[in-house]
Amino acid sequence: MLTRPLAPALAATAVAAAVTGTLLWAPAVSAQTPEPTPSTSAPTKDTPTEAETGGVRILKKDPGGDVMSGAAFTLLDTTGNEAGRGTTNAVGGLAFDDLAPGVYRLKETSSGSPLHGTVPDRDVVITPGITTPVTVVDPFKPATVVLKTKDDKTGRLLAGSTVNIGTGTTTLLTLTTKANGTATAPLPVNARTGQDFWVRQTKAPAGYDLYKPSRIFTAKPGDPVTVTVTNAKTSTGSGTPPAPDPSDTPAPGEPDDNENTPTPPGSHPDGDTTAPVTDSPEPSSTPPSPGADGSLAHTGANATAWLVGGGGLLLATGAAAVAVARRRRTDNAGEETSPTEG
Repeated sequence: MLTRPLAPALAATAVAAAVTGTLLWAPAVSAQTPEPTPSTSAPTKDTPTEAETGGVRILKKDPGGDVMSGAAFTLLDTTGNEAGRGTTNAVGGLAFDDLAPGVYRLKETSSGSPLHGTVPDRDVVITPGITTPVTVVDPFKPATVVLKTKDDKTGRLLAGSTVNIGTGTTTLLTLTTKANGTATAPLPVNARTGQDFWVRQTKAPAGYDLYKPSRIFTAKPGDPVTVTVTNAKTSTGSGTPPAPDPSDTPAPGEPDDNENTPTPPGSHPDGDTTAPVTDSPEPSSTPPSPGADGSLAHTGANATAWLVGGGGLLLATGAAAVAVARRRRTDNAGEETSPTEG
């Protein structure tokens, strides 16, 4: 029996204690900060962010600085796939935007002009957040120059003619005519309305004289132009030979261009010391005096004339001596034959 009353009492005590404990513990429990719950919507390290893009802006010009519309371009990525295409507008502009960073290949597929050519492909680097400017200058199309070399008399085309073609002080082309007498090559032109060039022959065809003057001609972009050079045949030696150049005559005793020493005046190449005969000798009034060896001293006059004059003088002297001797002999003979006096 005693146990029964105790049971309700114990139960009441337990309930009171439970209630009292709840009142004491509740503030402590509410002060604790709950652990944050991971959100499924927040990004993690494994989730990639959206990449920033860039672009390229093209400005198309010609060598004169004029903008060009209608030029067509294609942009390729590193895999060769097309990333964009378009043509330049009225002010020569074209833009490719929203491009992922990297290296692209820019190709010009058409200049949009009959006077202009295209430029080689080029690489363009796209940087995030930056629009890269690119200026493209299309060259004028080259002219086609045709060189012809002709005989100045017959008009026959000649092979082996070499010429230089250039502008100002710059040589742009060197052409040599082939067996058909012609040569062809592209000639760069840097002006829309055309450009002046000079042509000079540096080697004449075999058997012909060099054409020395320079000739001027005009070539326009994309047009063909023919340049003709004429040559005269080399002289074969007929006719009057040209007068010798005094500067080419060697001084007395000096060798000429062929290393031959000229013969001094009054000497013969073979050793004959006889003075040459002049066209109109002037005889000297004073006879030459004999030298130490008995020979006539050299005076530059004709020795034959002196010999003839000396011989005549000797003959005249001999004849006078003979006449005197004969006269004396006759006188002596007359004295011998006359009678003696007394």
